[in-house]
Amino acid sequence: MYRRIRDLREDKDLTQTQMAEYLNCSKRIYSNYERGDVDIPTKILIKLADFHHTSTDYLLNRTNEKKAYPVEQNNSSL
Repeated sequence: MYRRIRDLREDKDLTQTQMAEYLNCSKRIYSNYERGDVDIPTKILIKLADFHHTSTDYLLNRTNEKKAYPVEQNNSSL
């Protein structure tokens, strides 16, 4: 289910243990995320997208556009 998360990790030659440390979770939990055994919490998904400089939509296979969305400036007129 989360094949892209694994692929992005492997592209950077990182281990599951290294990613788990970055996310402050166990290797087993991170492995479960990659396999799709458990849903990834939103907070973790955003952290993964930021780490890989991509969008959550890309990680969730909702788009093939790997580039992250531009960050919007805080608009005080809203």
